[in-house]
Amino acid sequence: MVKKRELTDFERGKVIGFYEAGDSERAISNKTGYGKTTIHNIIAKYRETGAVTVAPRSGRPKKLTERDKRHLKAIINKNRREPEEKIRKIFMESTGNDVALRKPCVSECNRKIRLNWARERRLWTINDWKKIVWSDESRFTMFQNDGKIRVWRLQKEKYDINYLVPTMKHGGGGVMIFEEENGDYLFQQDNAPIHTSARTREFCEEMGINLLSWPGQSPDLNPIEHLWDELERRIRAKQNHPKNLGELEELLQECWSEISCEVYQKLVESMNRRIEAVIKARGYPTRY
Repeated sequence: MVKKRELTDFERGKVIGFYEAGDSERAISNKTGYGKTTIHNIIAKYRETGAVTVAPRSGRPKKLTERDKRHLKAIINKNRREPEEKIRKIFMESTGNDVALRKPCVSECNRKIRLNWARERRLWTINDWKKIVWSDESRFTMFQNDGKIRVWRLQKEKYDINYLVPTMKHGGGGVMIFEEENGDYLFQQDNAPIHTSARTREFCEEMGINLLSWPGQSPDLNPIEHLWDELERRIRAKQNHPKNLGELEELLQECWSEISCEVYQKLVESMNRRIEAVIKARGYPTRY
C-alpha cells in the first residue's frame, strides 16, 4: 500500500540502503511499499547532496515566546478558578499579546440578521437607547454553578486541595436573578424559548408591552450581560460566603446596590459602539 505521509529518517535511510545495494527504484518500491515518486525524490536528493534526512522547516511562527509562556503559566497559577476571558485580559494587559477567546457561534442566517439589525439602528441616539427596557436573567448558587467548575491545573494536581471546589448536594440551592433597567418604552428580551412562546407573546399583547425585535446569538448587543460580570466580581471579593438561600439573596442585593448609576449609564452609552462593531464585523461576534 502506497504511503502518503512523509517518511522518517530511518525509512529514508532504508531506501538509500536498498539503492546502494543495487536495487532499482521499482524494486525498492515493491519491497518497502513506498510510492515510486517518493523513492525517486529520495534517491535524487541523495545523489545530489548526499543528504538522507529532511532539512528542518521553519513552519508557522510561534504566537508566544518562551518568556510569554512562563508569564502565562504564572498568571494561571495565581488565578486557577478565573474564567478564560479574565485570564486572557490579564495576559493582554501585561504583555500586549493576544490569545484565543471563545464567542457564540453565529450562523450565516443570524449573521445577516445581526448585520441588518445593526444597520437599521445605526443612526439611533443615546436618547433612543435610553427608551429601551433591557432585560436578562442569570442564576447564582451558593457553592457552584449548574455546570462544571473548571480550574487551571496540571494533571498531577487533580486532588490538590488548592484546586478542589467544595460542594453540597444539589449545589446548596440557588437564586435566579431577573433584571430589567432603564425606561418604559420598548422591552428587550433574548430569543430563549420561554420568551418566544405563544403564551409569552399573548401576555405582552394583553399588557400592552411593545417588544424590541432582537437578533439571535447576540449577547454582545445586550449591555446587561456585563452587569452579571460586575456582580460576580463583587461577590468574589466578599470574604464570607453565603450558607443558605437567605444569605445568598441578601448578598446579591447588597452587591447589586453597590453598582453605581454611572456603570448603567456607561453601558447604555456603549450601544452606538456595539452597533458599529457589529457592522464592522459584518455580523460576526464582536469584542463586547
